[in-house]
Amino acid sequence: MPRPPHWADRLLDRFVAPHRREDLQGDLQEIFLKRVTQVGLTQARREYGWAVLHYLTPFFYKRQTNKYPNPSTTDMLQNYLKIAIRNLTKNQVYSAINIGGLAVGMAVAMLIGLWVYDEFSFNQYHPNYDRIAQVMQHATSNGKVESQVANPAVMGPELRAKYGSNFKYVVQASWPGSYVLSVGDNHVSKEGIYFEPDGPAMLGLRMRQGTYAGLKDPYSIMLSESVAKSLFGNQNPMGKTLKVGRKYEVKVTGVYEDLPYNTSFRKVSVIMPWALWLIDNPWVKTMKKPWGSNFSQTYAQVADHVAMEDASTRIKNVKLDNLSKEEARYKWVAFLHPMRKWELYGEFKNGMNTGGQIKYVWMFGIIGVFVLILACINFMNLATARSEKRAKEVGIRKAVGSVRSQLVNQFFAESYLVVFLAFLVAVLLVLLLLPPFNEVADKKIEFLWNKPQFWFICLAFIGITGLVAGSYPAFYLSSFQPLSVLKGTFRVGKWAAVPRQALVVVQFTVSIVLIIGTIVVYQQIQHAKNRPIGYNRNGLVNLGVEKEIKEHFEAFRAELKEAGAIEEMAASSSPLTGVWNTNGGFDWAGKDPNLGVDFPNSNVTYEWGKTVGWKVKEGRDFSREFATDSSAFIINEAMKQFLPFKNPVGKILKWENKPYTIIGVVSDIMAESPFYPVRPSLYHIDSDTPWNMTIRLKAAKSPSQSIAVLEQIWRKYVPNVPFQYEFVDQQYGSKFKAEERIGTLSAYFAVLAIFISCLGIFGMASFIAEQRTKEIGIRKVLGASVMNLWQLLTKDFALLVLVACVIATPIAYYYLTDWLKGYDYRVDISWWVFVVAAIGALGITLLTVSYQSIKAALLNPVRSLRSE
Repeated sequence: MPRPPHWADRLLDRFVAPHRREDLQGDLQEIFLKRVTQVGLTQARREYGWAVLHYLTPFFYKRQTNKYPNPSTTDMLQNYLKIAIRNLTKNQVYSAINIGGLAVGMAVAMLIGLWVYDEFSFNQYHPNYDRIAQVMQHATSNGKVESQVANPAVMGPELRAKYGSNFKYVVQASWPGSYVLSVGDNHVSKEGIYFEPDGPAMLGLRMRQGTYAGLKDPYSIMLSESVAKSLFGNQNPMGKTLKVGRKYEVKVTGVYEDLPYNTSFRKVSVIMPWALWLIDNPWVKTMKKPWGSNFSQTYAQVADHVAMEDASTRIKNVKLDNLSKEEARYKWVAFLHPMRKWELYGEFKNGMNTGGQIKYVWMFGIIGVFVLILACINFMNLATARSEKRAKEVGIRKAVGSVRSQLVNQFFAESYLVVFLAFLVAVLLVLLLLPPFNEVADKKIEFLWNKPQFWFICLAFIGITGLVAGSYPAFYLSSFQPLSVLKGTFRVGKWAAVPRQALVVVQFTVSIVLIIGTIVVYQQIQHAKNRPIGYNRNGLVNLGVEKEIKEHFEAFRAELKEAGAIEEMAASSSPLTGVWNTNGGFDWAGKDPNLGVDFPNSNVTYEWGKTVGWKVKEGRDFSREFATDSSAFIINEAMKQFLPFKNPVGKILKWENKPYTIIGVVSDIMAESPFYPVRPSLYHIDSDTPWNMTIRLKAAKSPSQSIAVLEQIWRKYVPNVPFQYEFVDQQYGSKFKAEERIGTLSAYFAVLAIFISCLGIFGMASFIAEQRTKEIGIRKVLGASVMNLWQLLTKDFALLVLVACVIATPIAYYYLTDWLKGYDYRVDISWWVFVVAAIGALGITLLTVSYQSIKAALLNPVRSLRSE
């Protein structure tokens, strides 16, 4: 009978008390005999001796400290690292799954973190962004409270005159627009704005040349660096002249740094004086009711000693105090909307700020956290699933003297090594994915290499992730009892797999919620896209109206038709895809005298209806054959429902006390958001004020041929203005950009969540197939088919996914119903969405598991059973 080394038993006799020695020697000898059959006598005697020495180590510390010095912290860390690397390289498949899954999760969390940072830092480029505000107004019209940014041009001077002590700057501004700048034969079209002189100082522009005082001269201009470069090359632009359009020559008095993408003024690359805008629009100074027309913007910077809320309260009646009793029925209330809220809290409903982009910031922030948690779950699941393989390691370590804290530290060292390697891979992934991510998210996010806060967050990120991912394996595996493990009596128990199963359910719950959310967002977009728009947008082109075109409109139209390039053309005050002007002052028989109304009221030329292809429901279209049509209205169906008339055709509407006859009712034209109801609207003939041209191209010709003819004739009338056009269907499609962006990002994150979950499932399936190799072999010998074995290995995973579907369904329904409440025109959530998501998740899971299951089922049982 083989015996353990004699010297080891003598050590036990000398240093261990008799009542403990007998039990210990019995356990060790039982293990020794088992190890002899497994590894041979020599190796078993060596292991027995080392076990005794490590067990007696504390006694040697007390008696011979110099002979057995306490290892240093550095030595311990090096040992932890060596063992961690050894385990990673030994189990390469599991290491790749762990590192890859964590890297993808961390990359997603980093991308979302950079996006959230960009959103929260919006407008912080401006030094005083926390004290800058836009003056807005609430007005009660059409029976509800509307909020608007448009103000009368006298708002700025009035605020300075009556409330000047509350503000450091008050700046009146135009709406941003496209302007043609010319230096000799060099023509460029850039977006610009007209500001009062304090505008650049208020925004804190970073001047490269010139000063903030550059707009005091009415015939001056300030350019961004890129525009100055495109116009003047390497020459010094200061003091040089250029033309704006073909009207005014202006002198360059300042060059400022290009504004970053995450500011509300990012597209503004040209700034001109407000005084020049007033010169170009002399009607502003001759208005009979200057407070009755809202067509400009007002910005303000509150004084350092004044709170934003206090200043907002003080100015609330600034407009109301200047209106007649009749105009006051709109109950105008002025207020300040802080710049820090423009991006994230830009939505108002019934006079209340209802949020805005902030809901998506929270949504994607939560998604980022959950995707990272999914990756951590993979690590924990695979580590605990392999517990039986590492149980002997833990038992031997404990038997030779390791205390639990050392084992915990060892497992945490492995966890942090995996997390660190995953972080390096994640950084590489982020650098590769940032360009396409920016394109989808409509951002220009850069990796924050030079931000110490970013690296501090990354270190905290690594620390927290390593702690979360490694805590469960560390404390779970270190809790094994060495004697039961080494004697072979250790069993994980029937409940040991429950935590892993629960984590898998959490993974797929999150993934299924994202799948359902992506489907519903797509449905909502398609629901709005399929909504009737009231006209035929195919072949429609939108053009701005230049002075020469306006003066020769009929000749221009006739020449285009004669050339065979167009079917028809017309002009209007608002484009088909927007509302540029609204009016009040309407009255009709039976109207409540206290009701304030404000309707989109488009000036159009006679051929407007024929050009756009609107659908006349009642009455007739405008016609040159009826001279009375110059005092006629065509209304939309929403207006018909608003008016008290059952048959509105022939009824009289008064506008500014002038009678207009309703001659027709047309289908609602989707000019504004397709997610909200169409407003009651009117159309009337006015050939003097249209600012926009709509052209229907010849259907028989290719669009490119027609556009070429259109450009040629355009240059005949306006030779010095770049020919710029846009298809109406493109303009209409841009209305869905925000929702499509959210839907695309949600889809990407859902795919990544499913990928991470399936990566974990793949690892689990690999381990279970390996663990049950002998069982599978025995079943095959006893006649089990491949299909039987496949069902055996996949049914548990399928059940977990079904449980996740049951949990995910009410969660997704609750949050998506709440999200859809933000749209007046919305889709209903159908039952089939949840079924499709469940079938999709189940199908993906089965495909993931099937590879390992079928591979194990096809294994030759002779190979799997030969060790027995």
